[in-house]
Amino acid sequence: MKVKIKTYLIITVLSNLLFFGCNKQTATIEIEERHHEENENRVELSATQYKVAGIELGKVEQKNLSSIIKVNGALEAPPQSLISISAILGGFVKSTDLLHGSRVTKGDTVVVMEHPDYIQLQQDYLVSKSKLVYLELEFARQKGLQEKNVSSAKTFQQTTADYKSIKARVNALEGKLALIGINAEQLEKSEEISRSVTIRSPIDGYVSKVNINIGKYVNPADVMFEIVNTEHLHVELTVFEKDINKIKEGQRIRFMLPNEDDKERLAFVYLIGKSIGGDRTVKVHGHLDKEDEQFLPGMFVKAFVEIADKLVNALPEQAIVQSGGKHYIYVLKEKRVENNQEMSDFEMIEVQKGITEGLYVEIALPDTFDINSNQIVLKGAYSLLSKMKVSGEEDGHGH
Repeated sequence: MKVKIKTYLIITVLSNLLFFGCNKQTATIEIEERHHEENENRVELSATQYKVAGIELGKVEQKNLSSIIKVNGALEAPPQSLISISAILGGFVKSTDLLHGSRVTKGDTVVVMEHPDYIQLQQDYLVSKSKLVYLELEFARQKGLQEKNVSSAKTFQQTTADYKSIKARVNALEGKLALIGINAEQLEKSEEISRSVTIRSPIDGYVSKVNINIGKYVNPADVMFEIVNTEHLHVELTVFEKDINKIKEGQRIRFMLPNEDDKERLAFVYLIGKSIGGDRTVKVHGHLDKEDEQFLPGMFVKAFVEIADKLVNALPEQAIVQSGGKHYIYVLKEKRVENNQEMSDFEMIEVQKGITEGLYVEIALPDTFDINSNQIVLKGAYSLLSKMKVSGEEDGHGH
């Protein structure tokens, strides 16, 4: 009987040891699987890899993607910012240093002109001014005599007429001299007649057109230069007749330049045209939210006019990657130092895609996702996906 009891105790102890050993092994496997699953959704980059991948971080934005009108247009300058330079009295081009694209400041010399008419105009002014001085004195003298009844009324009337006539001529010549940039008062003091005149820029800006060369004769109606001030450009959109009733002043405009398909800029509807063109479109003007020296008049734009205030969570399309038929984004989890090197850990999170408009995509995020605190990879997401796949293959796992 004792032998049986002893045998039973040994079997029980062995069974317990085997049971606890199996439980421990099972627990270890479960922990390893959870750890593998966590690592499966994570990728780390060194500082060098981070730079090479072109990682840019940002946050989820609120965008109006569902209620928009797609339109085309161009950047244009308002009339007061586009100046045509002409030779008011005509003449020959003596010199100019301007080229297409040259920067000019208000008051800078645009072109120096020559013509015999400039000399004749100055001569006529000096002669007429001299006569005016004489007639002013004669008018004062005849007026005094007339008051004393010493001079005849006819003589006084003739003197008065001559005085007023020459005074009007002097005033007209002063105006003509001012038009070609010659100060009549300085000319009278110096009595030095110039054979050339200088035309100056009336605004700050850039030369957009050059239509002359040295020695060319320019008529008053000819445009020699066009100067544009690019600091106050606006967006001119072409909206179809069927959509114009949806456009209101103050609505936001998101637009892109042809060479910047990955960058959106902002403007706001400022003025809506009141006439319909032959192509059944209406012009809509928008004020830019931010000026840019790279903007040039005539640049083509693709634009979206937001006609409602329904905002959704959105990210740039390039921030979302596709893998295994699902869509993901990458979130920066932590930055740490390992072996004297900064490392960045990113986690892949599944999202649902919605409406796509322009560069942005509506996304549905997990309920536990904190929009305000999480930094999302806006650029370089596919580099992270590639790195993750390479790391998975090295570990013997395909994703």
